[in-house]
Amino acid sequence: MDTITLTVKKVPEIYLECESLNPDTFAGKTADQIAKLSAYQGKEMSTLGEYFTIAGNAGATAAETKIIVNGDCSKMKYIGAKMTAGEMVVNSDCDMYTGSWMSGGKLLVKGNVHSFCGLALKGGEFTIEGNAGNYLGAAYRGDWRGMSGGVLRVKGNAGSDVATFMTGGEMIIEGNVDIHLGTHMEGGKIILKGNANRRVGGQLVKGEIYVFGKINVMMPGYKKTGEVDLEVDGTKARFTEYIGDLGERHPKRKGETVYGKLYMKK
Repeated sequence: MDTITLTVKKVPEIYLECESLNPDTFAGKTADQIAKLSAYQGKEMSTLGEYFTIAGNAGATAAETKIIVNGDCSKMKYIGAKMTAGEMVVNSDCDMYTGSWMSGGKLLVKGNVHSFCGLALKGGEFTIEGNAGNYLGAAYRGDWRGMSGGVLRVKGNAGSDVATFMTGGEMIIEGNVDIHLGTHMEGGKIILKGNANRRVGGQLVKGEIYVFGKINVMMPGYKKTGEVDLEVDGTKARFTEYIGDLGERHPKRKGETVYGKLYMKK
């Protein structure tokens, strides 16, 4: 795998849209060619070379390309968006849409990310070592398709409306979340190691939510069904099992109604 390193040499005054900053776009290009790739500030088009010093060359394909980004990226959007393969390491905070619409590869952000990151994630591994904002792994505004595959891990806290319209994949949040976790969920798995504010699993149809901490206010549409011993993300524990959201229509499989599951660690 070939490694190419981008180092911020000028922090943008207003938010820079870096849709070309991913292994798929870099593949097969030299540092000089990558420097000429477009980046937008509002309606004004610029280039990556205006904001980054670029060293090394990309691999022949996305899968053979590793990108390391150094410097302050807190005003840069779309980093790693739509990547299908390869690796990226960002040693900074990032702005909105980081890792959105990913379908493969590995993206590691060694800082915080803003809201609307990991939108509609389809595959790959997206790890955030800091905190995440609102609408993490959710559907794009006006859409009903949220995260459907891959693994998204946050080692800090996350905001509100996380995993809205989730249909698949696995999300692990090691800290706390605000309101509306897993709203409209129709599949997939959410593991919350910390606490949730309220409205967890509202309108949940299918999928699983595991909560290791506390829920401030439990949704009324959940029914306790018993206790189970499970191993979740490497931890063995006893959980109280609930089915829900009982206020929603649920499909039937082999004559039995399919419910979403909410597990609370004892």
